[in-house]
Amino acid sequence: MANSIMACLVHGNKRESKFPFQAGSVPTFLSAKLKSRKIPQPQPPLDSAAAAIAAVAATRPPPSNLWPTSLGRSRHEETRSRLIMLKSHRQRRSTIQSLGRGPIMYGSMGSGGRETQRAVVFFFFFIDESPTGFPCNGRLTCERVHFLSRRSKKMAPKAKPKPSPSPSQPPPPLEDLFTSLSKHIQRSEFKQAVRVADQVLGIAPGDEDAIRCKVVALIKSDSIEDALSAIQSAKNFPVDFSFYKAYCLYRQNKLDDALDCLKSQERSTSTMLLESQILYRLGKMDACADIYQNLLKSKVESSEINAVASLVAAGRASEVQGTLDSLRVKATSSFELAYNTACSLIEREKYSDAEQLLLSARRIGQETLLDENLEPDEVEIELAPIAVQLAYVQQLFGRTQEANKAYTGIIQRNLADESSLAIAVNNLISLKGSKDVNDGLRKLDRLKDKDAQSFKLSRTVDLKLLRKQREAIYTNRVLLLLHANKMDQARELVAALPDMFPDSVMPVLLQAAVLVRENKAGKAEELLGQFAEKFPDKSKVALLARAQVAAAAGHPLVAAESLSKIPEIQHMPGTVSTIVALKERAGDIDGASAVLDSAIKWWSDAMTEDNKIGLLMQEAASFKVRHGRQEEAARLFEELVKSHGSVEAIVGLVTTVARVDIEKAEAYAKKLKPLPGLKGVDVNSLEKTSGAKQDESYPRVGMGEVHEESKSKEKAKKKRKRKPRYPKGFDLANPGPPPDPERWLPKRERSSYRPKRKDKRAAQVRGSQGAVVRDKQEAGTNSSASNSKLSQAGSSKGPQSSTAEQPKPPSKSSRKKSRN
Repeated sequence: MANSIMACLVHGNKRESKFPFQAGSVPTFLSAKLKSRKIPQPQPPLDSAAAAIAAVAATRPPPSNLWPTSLGRSRHEETRSRLIMLKSHRQRRSTIQSLGRGPIMYGSMGSGGRETQRAVVFFFFFIDESPTGFPCNGRLTCERVHFLSRRSKKMAPKAKPKPSPSPSQPPPPLEDLFTSLSKHIQRSEFKQAVRVADQVLGIAPGDEDAIRCKVVALIKSDSIEDALSAIQSAKNFPVDFSFYKAYCLYRQNKLDDALDCLKSQERSTSTMLLESQILYRLGKMDACADIYQNLLKSKVESSEINAVASLVAAGRASEVQGTLDSLRVKATSSFELAYNTACSLIEREKYSDAEQLLLSARRIGQETLLDENLEPDEVEIELAPIAVQLAYVQQLFGRTQEANKAYTGIIQRNLADESSLAIAVNNLISLKGSKDVNDGLRKLDRLKDKDAQSFKLSRTVDLKLLRKQREAIYTNRVLLLLHANKMDQARELVAALPDMFPDSVMPVLLQAAVLVRENKAGKAEELLGQFAEKFPDKSKVALLARAQVAAAAGHPLVAAESLSKIPEIQHMPGTVSTIVALKERAGDIDGASAVLDSAIKWWSDAMTEDNKIGLLMQEAASFKVRHGRQEEAARLFEELVKSHGSVEAIVGLVTTVARVDIEKAEAYAKKLKPLPGLKGVDVNSLEKTSGAKQDESYPRVGMGEVHEESKSKEKAKKKRKRKPRYPKGFDLANPGPPPDPERWLPKRERSSYRPKRKDKRAAQVRGSQGAVVRDKQEAGTNSSASNSKLSQAGSSKGPQSSTAEQPKPPSKSSRKKSRN
């Protein structure tokens, strides 16, 4: 189960992996190079993100600044957010989803994935467009100073003033404070600007411009919580801070609340830009693309980059070229646009064109960034997404070694671009699949929160990723843990996923995978069934998984029931065949027959060009013949003959009806075309013949002998031939000398054995004990004679002379045997 889910998730991910999975295209938002593009009015850039489908990806950290370079920040300090989207491979591969939903791009992370399986990543450059909003450019500051000086002479502020300072230290005039405030803003000294704004509010608590400057400066200095507090404290002011509050909530990744704040705002360019980026991060790509189509009509600068990215993310890559043509913009006008257009080509499976456009994007990017006096390391960081995308295209082409080398190089360089680093890690894991699982887990640990005991994405990664992307990363983590057999960690992580992604089917699939791994198939079936009932619009995947689990666990009726509850595929020939086979295995022949009848009725009413009723009727008739339902089968065959007139239908009808109505069978048999070469054959004469004449010379065998012979033949047939087993390292071509057949016998028992005569003086007679020696000598002679006979009988290699007739003097060993 884990492998199949992984496949659907990433090996796909090859394009979803057309994990089984392959990764799809993924847009990425990048902040605008406002300095080089000379956008006239300073605007707070909004970082954005794109959707990831079935893969795993990562984006860059949240922007550290709010204001564009026209307020004093260099181009390379502008924050870019990239993201990846994993689409499943068209091949359904097993294992770590892209980790690709796909290769993640994940792929399958992937997606992948695809798969990841199959997961591979694409991302798009999105320029972070900026809503208008900073109230204190040079001209406005000057006008404000004159206004305050006039107002201070005529009227006092309505709010309750704070205690006045001592006469020795009079408060600075408001004109000087606003001049200082403007100077700090021009120098991008936002903390000092906040302090001066507080001084203005201390003198004039109801000053609207001062509170607005404070809020924007706090946002610019990344003090989002303080900015929200300042907005909350300014409720009594007649200034509408809804737009700023929405942006702060967007920066905190509270996307739904941010969208609610924008509902009360008028439909302007700035609100549309912010709304489009919120929708993009929420994964509502169609709505995001529609907003950007409206922005293109407003001629917002560089909006074509985001428009292309939103179209690809919404699955409308085919509209990209038409949009560029209508705008009269070339894809190579900027490296971001070239990159996004290449992603649309990948989505349309034009990989060669995409690779060439990515190479052009890298060349244009190098020229552009070097002209802006960026260091080589900074250029490498800016172009890292293109390098990752090129590796992904290589992976799609099957050049796995090149892709592996590219991913590994990006990871080893440890670039500051966290999104590209995460994409490379995910795609490398997807490329390896289930190989080297522990290394994949270590690489994913680079994305986790260092302070968390269990696996949890760091705040930077969590804020920059879409929900689908975060889900893909957690999914791939669980799959790797299952491959590594770390069940405790997998169980702990899976338990937290439903709260993170309550409307997604993936946490339920992972929970089922863990239960199946623990041999709890019944609980897995129950869990998947409950989810299908709770979320009918997402029940297809859950029911398919339930059918797979039930079939593997030996519950064919549960599997058939699950497949029958999927209306989209219920009457497809493949589904019908599977349901019939499952019911037939369970012994429910009536239920299987009813499924076939229902499918035939559905296809007879269907008005489609590719109608499958003929195929289903043929298989249904064969099924009924197989189970003895001749009348029903004959009726189906007869309908087939009338509607299609195929030879197979006529043959089936004749063979079926012949058992009931011979005349009708003969009538239909006449419709069959005669076989060539059979015109001169008289069937009647063949039937009257007595067969071949038996040869008299052939001996007749009795029935008993025939029976015994048949039994012996059957035994001979049943006896299986076994291949000879050779020693390890044995070479049939050079077998060498044959082994000694006596190699397993002790040396003393071998035919070539000759006892050693160490003491040749043993037979000499000395002293007065000759009689005793003679007895011993006779005993030794007898024993040696018996040994000689045994050696002659045991082997042809023994001596040919008779030792019994010519006794030899006893040896030392023979005397020892005689004593025994």
